[in-house]
Amino acid sequence: MRWYAVKAILLPNGPRVTRHVFSPKLDLNSVKLVLASTSPYRVALLQRLGLPFETIDPEADESEDRGESPAERARRLAKFKAMAPGKRAGLVIGSDQVASLRGQILHKPETPEVAVSQLRLCSGQTVAFYTAVCVMSTDPVWQGERLVTYEVTFRDLLLEEIKRYVELDAPLDCAGSFKWEALGITLFKEMRGNDPTALQGLPLIALCELLREAGLSLPLGSQSVKE
Repeated sequence: MRWYAVKAILLPNGPRVTRHVFSPKLDLNSVKLVLASTSPYRVALLQRLGLPFETIDPEADESEDRGESPAERARRLAKFKAMAPGKRAGLVIGSDQVASLRGQILHKPETPEVAVSQLRLCSGQTVAFYTAVCVMSTDPVWQGERLVTYEVTFRDLLLEEIKRYVELDAPLDCAGSFKWEALGITLFKEMRGNDPTALQGLPLIALCELLREAGLSLPLGSQSVKE
């Protein structure tokens, strides 16, 4: 495997040019891919890429910073999670999602009562989801990040519909109180965005772009990784 660090070149009578040069292909037998998340939804999404990886708990403090926008919060936490393994070698993936209704952050409900309350607020409204993903390498030092925005407009929901949905889908660990990949789709009037996987917390299109920038060839062939 060949990696090159950032190289700064001072041209005669010209500006300094900074270049990022990477090997066109990484060997996953020697480069470890790490997902800094314990979310089963992010694990399932990353498995779709057919890449060998391991997971760790980033132990992130997700308390809010005063004056921070939902997009800024998502980017900050994604970067923090990618940094959490410290000096651990390999490509580390951190991701975070923030749901916002008219500027109000919608946290994971954790209880059926809060889920019902959130969905009543969302009825007939548009919720914006800001999902950030950050990929870091510790040797050499490299970082790339993306922010993906996705909007969901809910139809006008009856209270009995909301209660029935929460009972059936149990979206208690989902920001916004729904699982779009399951029965949550029945609550929507419209979805707008470039990558629906962002709604599950890990935007795969953006992640694939970052992994290619880091030098990983995708899709990965069946002979690329030894058992």
